[in-house]
Amino acid sequence: MHAPNRSQLDPNPKTIDELIPGDHPARLVWEMVEGLDMTPLYDQIRAVEGHPGRTPIDPRILTALWLYATMEGIACARELERRCYDCDPFKWLRGGVNVNYHTLSDFRTEQLAWLEQQVVAVVATMRAEGLIDLNQVGQDGLRVRASAGSGSFKKEEKLDERLAEAQQQWDRLQSEFANASRESPRRQAAQGRAVRERLDRLQRAKEEVRKVQASREARKKGDGAEARASMTDPECRRMKMPDGGFRPAYNVQFATTLDTLVIVGADVTNAGSDGGQMDPMVYRIETQQGALPQEYYADGGFSTKEDIEQVGQRGVVVYTPVKEAEQQQQEGKDPYAPRRGESPELTQWRQRMGTEAGQEKYKQRTKCEWSNAVSRNHGLYKFVVRGMEKVKAVAWWHALAQNLLRWAALRAERALTAA
Repeated sequence: MHAPNRSQLDPNPKTIDELIPGDHPARLVWEMVEGLDMTPLYDQIRAVEGHPGRTPIDPRILTALWLYATMEGIACARELERRCYDCDPFKWLRGGVNVNYHTLSDFRTEQLAWLEQQVVAVVATMRAEGLIDLNQVGQDGLRVRASAGSGSFKKEEKLDERLAEAQQQWDRLQSEFANASRESPRRQAAQGRAVRERLDRLQRAKEEVRKVQASREARKKGDGAEARASMTDPECRRMKMPDGGFRPAYNVQFATTLDTLVIVGADVTNAGSDGGQMDPMVYRIETQQGALPQEYYADGGFSTKEDIEQVGQRGVVVYTPVKEAEQQQQEGKDPYAPRRGESPELTQWRQRMGTEAGQEKYKQRTKCEWSNAVSRNHGLYKFVVRGMEKVKAVAWWHALAQNLLRWAALRAERALTAA
């Protein structure tokens, strides 16, 4: 009878390179990362050969790990660390280099400027290769749950109480440390850091609640007294989610080419409405790519007169529905007729959307929702980081991952067509 003998060596040992097949997606990710400009990341490394300091991890490894993790829907640094030692694709990407969740977490949220630069550069390269153009661009918003509980939202007076308590805790902790506390220096540092971070969050919450007060007061006098801000993630806001409920969230904005489905603009706001987001995105695209979209598509949430007018003045043809058109038609009014005193851009937009051709072209807008759908498939349902800057970094990781995949797909399509 054959019994298991687990003390023997594996008869088929593998090198790291043999862990995954030659056509595995992880290899494509590494190939793409090698094409990115890593100079800004290398310039951040302060450790120099021949001098004291720990040998740094190659930024290519960290970038590849997070890009592949984003594609696999992994958002937690601790989970990514586990995968780096349990899963063959992640083992292959790290190539025997040890990583920990602290390093992974910091790298993910501290590279916002570099991530934006890479997305801009990838889009510019695809345009130069003739793979994409800016003829038709659509914009859509995506509400993503914030890492804050609904119960963390407090009024200003309650925030003042919590801030006073945190300050007392800080003073007490400093007194204990000064009186030869038995706690180890490492534990003291951890305790001090936790209290400092809480103080900082509460102070920022006070700043944010005043912004909310001013905003609510501008809409309705006396409504500012009901303003609240989160103690754990001060910059998030309560928003109406796709299921109709209201929860703490951020509003992720993607501008996507309708024919090739490439993200050419991205941003994150804490505004619960898409109104007012069109012109800033068009300006961002023009600044980053040196060119304007010829046609711009957005749903009714973006249909503000100011945005339509400003974007139209840039020479962009806007396709977005006229609000309450059906109701106005039922009342015997023509929603597409020019209004007295309105700008030529608004008149042209109304007349355009009143034609059958304009309505037919507007149907293409749904294609821009592809970026939102892919982000959802990649796990973008809830941010596990806090603060606008870190949230923006995560959104740009998703934009970069999607664009790299589209870049590979468009190149493959061209090669197949040429063959």
